[in-house]
Amino acid sequence: MSTSASTPVTPSPAEEEIVLPEVTVVDRKAAVMFGVLTVGLALLLILAPQEGDTSFRLKAPNDFIELPTITVPSTPTAWVLTLACALCTAAAIVLYTQKRKTPIWLVIVFALAWMTGFLTWAAAGGTVPVVGLLGGSLAVAVPLVFGALGGVLGERAGVVNIAIDGQLLFGAFAAAMIGSLAGTWAGLGASMVAGLLVASVLGLFAIRYFVDQVIVGVVLNVLVIGLTSFMFSQVLAPNAASLNSPPRFRAVPIPVLGEIPLIGPIFFRQTVIVYILYITVALVTWTLYRTKWGLRVRAVGEHPKAADTVGIKVNRTRFRTILLAGAIAGMGGAFYTLVSVPQFNREMTGGAGYIALAAVIFGKWDPIRATLAALLFGFASNLQGVLSVIGSPVPSQFMLMLPYVVTIFAVAGLVGRSRAPAADGIPYRAGGQ
Repeated sequence: MSTSASTPVTPSPAEEEIVLPEVTVVDRKAAVMFGVLTVGLALLLILAPQEGDTSFRLKAPNDFIELPTITVPSTPTAWVLTLACALCTAAAIVLYTQKRKTPIWLVIVFALAWMTGFLTWAAAGGTVPVVGLLGGSLAVAVPLVFGALGGVLGERAGVVNIAIDGQLLFGAFAAAMIGSLAGTWAGLGASMVAGLLVASVLGLFAIRYFVDQVIVGVVLNVLVIGLTSFMFSQVLAPNAASLNSPPRFRAVPIPVLGEIPLIGPIFFRQTVIVYILYITVALVTWTLYRTKWGLRVRAVGEHPKAADTVGIKVNRTRFRTILLAGAIAGMGGAFYTLVSVPQFNREMTGGAGYIALAAVIFGKWDPIRATLAALLFGFASNLQGVLSVIGSPVPSQFMLMLPYVVTIFAVAGLVGRSRAPAADGIPYRAGGQ
């Protein structure tokens, strides 16, 4: 039976029965988290008050329409936003007492109010470059989003893709070396092949030989670190001019869209890899939920035995899906060496694959939610740099740990419990596949 399709299809009744509906669990985590963060912001304002005004610069260089800079009094504005956070907390508590789920819009409103209040306090007497902050956050998040998409696909098919970090790192290495020899597009293609190779080893041991998927993934990450470090010292470093100096993708503004105030400079004055990312997110979401192939992928991750009974080749579907996931994650690695830094360095991903895996969990194994979670982590990573530049009173040690603090808070359950696919990480042995 074919495992792919290019057009939406109506699943047969037998195939419909093998997919469970999403489980919604109402708990108190959102209310507790809102309360803790609100109290924390209030304590900042009480214990470390800041004097002066805070300016938010909304324009970017070469804007056709320039938005004015918004200047507000730091302390009063921060207190107003703290009050807004308190109201969101109260709403979350009421929803919990009524045993209703916290809506995503309330989470977004709270996050915007809290972050704006924090920035107003932290940048007192200075200027926050909003376009630079958000645009830089998108750039930092690009590898995380590619990695998260690879994680979503793998785990939806029932394979825990712990090897995301290895796929990112090997993709960055291949992109640097092949890009130096044959150009940026060849480097991008090589990164996909590199990610696919790491995924094929994961699939071979996890699917064919039933080795514990988490152990295989961790070992692969360590193996790729050792291999790329050895190749860097023995091959790339002695021949840096010819093998470790790839050309970079340049920003390509999209006509009209790139001229939209605030939104245009952030989203539509980017490199080709970012535009490929937009397309990839849309395609993964559409194929996962709107095609027969996507239905089968979700089926083998939820009920592999039921999928087998209707003729779906479970292990074949899992292997092909993990290969696709590896190729997508590999493209994220290319961003490091073909956009961010035009050369490869040892362990340059900095454990980004593990944060991408956290985005998968925080995003509840959904491509769109995982993308938003990766963007949140990218924002937290870029925020530390912006706060350092504007001379924030926040200690540098805290700023360095900020991305990981956000990751812990998110995975701890900002919007409730997450349920992984039922067969995630469980090998399928029946049928002799």
